Amino acid sequence: MADTYDLIVLGAGSGGLATSFRAARHGARVALLDPGALGGTCVNVGCVPKKALWFAAQLAQGQVLAEAYGFAGVQGPLDWEHFRQRRLSYIDGIKQRYESRLAEAGVQLLREAGRFVSADTIATTSGAELRAPQIVIATGARPQRLDVPGFELGLVSDDIFTLRELPRRIAVVGAGYIAVEFAGLLRALGSEVTLHVRQHLLRQFDAELVGALGQHMVEQGIRLAHQARIRAARRVEDAVVLEDEERGDCGPYDAVLWALGRVPNTERLDLDAAGVQVDAQGHVLVDAWQNTNVSGIAALGDVAGRRALTPVAVAAGRRLADRWFGGEEDARLDYDNIPSVVFSEPPLAAVGLSEVQAREQYGDQVQIHHSRFTPMQWALAGHKGQSAMKLVCVGEEQRVVGIHALGPGADEMLQGFAVALKMGLRKRDLDATVAIHPSSAEELVLMS
Repeated sequence: MADTYDLIVLGAGSGGLATSFRAARHGARVALLDPGALGGTCVNVGCVPKKALWFAAQLAQGQVLAEAYGFAGVQGPLDWEHFRQRRLSYIDGIKQRYESRLAEAGVQLLREAGRFVSADTIATTSGAELRAPQIVIATGARPQRLDVPGFELGLVSDDIFTLRELPRRIAVVGAGYIAVEFAGLLRALGSEVTLHVRQHLLRQFDAELVGALGQHMVEQGIRLAHQARIRAARRVEDAVVLEDEERGDCGPYDAVLWALGRVPNTERLDLDAAGVQVDAQGHVLVDAWQNTNVSGIAALGDVAGRRALTPVAVAAGRRLADRWFGGEEDARLDYDNIPSVVFSEPPLAAVGLSEVQAREQYGDQVQIHHSRFTPMQWALAGHKGQSAMKLVCVGEEQRVVGIHALGPGADEMLQGFAVALKMGLRKRDLDATVAIHPSSAEELVLMS
């Protein structure tokens, strides 16, 4: 006989954990299944270890600034193994706290995979069966792999965190978040980096600020190889050479990072047994309420193919649990105006529409406000690089529909401005706000 629950959650990443905690708080009896590490991609091979590397990169750049400011001392390389152990210790602490919280909440954690037997029944790897009227699919995604000769000679993003030393020469193949972030932080830590880009960097961000970021990357010594068409990789002595359709051989490199997007973890769920529909890439199809086509089955996070961001999965899971078990019939995530940050060098932050998106939607009603400046911390060191900020406004009232910032501190300053945009910010509201001086954030309230 199957064990019965109010809710079964497949996947213990950010979305699955958030759903489980919130449902348990509402009194639901919850089973959470995942054979992998608690926290999923974000905690183990994503946001958390990546941000740790980014902090290390910031400190490396801080050494350069400190010397320019007049601090005596010798710049030194990162002790990679020491840092790796500190990072692992930090992540272990997160996972231990998750496990304790799950026990305290009464969530039944099963360290095994599950697959559908029917629309309300899950079979576990060990052969047990669980039944619940509500099931959430939150199994996440994994790095995409290409069927090209020599692909196995390179790394995917998960592998970066297993490295025992910093590669001296590395090729990064890709143009999205992962490619741009790793290219910047590895360069800051001392690697020679070539970024092979098929078309455009960061297509989902405002093109003007992406162009400014690309200029920063070149000035930092990152080689941008545009229009890349990598057809193979091969070993040459102790290095790897990439074969490009246009350029021929590229390299040699000590390491290659394939940063080509992610694919959903759905192929082992036996979704056909429940009748759940997926798209051509395998993402579970959901509506605005996270519902699949099968009553009682929902999906969220990367597996659903919406905004692949940890806070999005968390928010979607909490609202779903509030609706199913908390009596909040209208609870669902609003996917409009979600802020996001690329932890590049320097960081690029955005909320709302890009200029191109705004003009497609509003045409001649769009008004743009710009600011370019050298932030004080750079100027004092004699660094001429510039931050860039941009407001995208619409109509006579100049309602702000997009805020974009590139430069030191952009990652932290955008959160508050995102709240304002979500609440209906107008340009006049920014004009009426007294600036914090001297700061970079003041540029967003001083634009003419």
